[in-house]
Amino acid sequence: MAVATVAALLAALGGALWLAARRFVGPSVKRLHRGGDSGLMHGKTVLITGANSGLGRATAAELLRLGARVIMGCRDRTRAEEAAVQLRREICQAGGPELGPDSSGAGELVVKELDLASLRSVRSFCQEVLQEEPRLDVLINNAGIFQCPYMKTEDGFEMQFGVNHLGHFLLTNLLLGLLKSSAPSRIVVVTSKLYKYGDINFEDLNSEQNYNKSFCYSRSKLANILFTRELARRLEGTNVTVNVLHPGMVRTNLGRHIHIPLLVKPLFNLVTWAFFKTPLEGAQTSIYLASSPEVEGVSGKYFGDCKEEELLPKAMDESVAGKLWDVSEVMVGILK
Repeated sequence: MAVATVAALLAALGGALWLAARRFVGPSVKRLHRGGDSGLMHGKTVLITGANSGLGRATAAELLRLGARVIMGCRDRTRAEEAAVQLRREICQAGGPELGPDSSGAGELVVKELDLASLRSVRSFCQEVLQEEPRLDVLINNAGIFQCPYMKTEDGFEMQFGVNHLGHFLLTNLLLGLLKSSAPSRIVVVTSKLYKYGDINFEDLNSEQNYNKSFCYSRSKLANILFTRELARRLEGTNVTVNVLHPGMVRTNLGRHIHIPLLVKPLFNLVTWAFFKTPLEGAQTSIYLASSPEVEGVSGKYFGDCKEEELLPKAMDESVAGKLWDVSEVMVGILK
């Protein structure tokens, strides 16, 4: 009886939250591009990490509709191929042309295997891209892992720092030559507002002395911002820009490592449906930074909801950013 009562109360509360959201919460970001912009990215090649689900998939779908050639860099090739089939079907069902290199409408979709938890995989992936791709117009560092139990990458790095920062750090550095030769080109980095709760502890970047999954996620997201700002400084005069964004709270599978008690799960699901963005809404700033003429030449900035936002001082510390870059070069083997 007690369980039934609690469940009823949760359902009632969830219903009230849903109604409140319907009344007071409008779409957080409008869809930026409609049919009139269908060829905006025609002839451009875009590489998106983690493009088989969530934000990455939504970003890939929109850039395809804008005419881009999209390379999906994904850890699980089978799931990526399935997502690619679904994306092709969705675009055709929406009345768009078949995807292909000769299409004057929607772009082309390519799937490649990329495991950011393995520096060997990152190097192999980049070698393949450099051999096969004559140009790269946009790199979107989207993939990430969120608050997982303590585990290490193939190379012995704490998983969140290894995937969210180090894997993308190596990937970007190995593709910089191609991006420069394709200029004007863009790099887009996805971070999180949770960077505010992180700090860079150079004495324990691998979290071997102490591991808190929430703090370590925030650390990795702060590292994304510091990396972006230092890279922007290094890219001055190259016509390659790099900007970083937070997507807001989005309904994706990023929180798969978070345990929600069974009794609370219905309420949690209602809250997320009521107050969290859809993947398409969350992807709008990534799409904006990858394609909009409004940010041509803009670099080293932090965006949310397609607008520039202020950063905390710790995310603008040039000395920390420079030191993190130097340490990261050694960790991924760029410098011995």
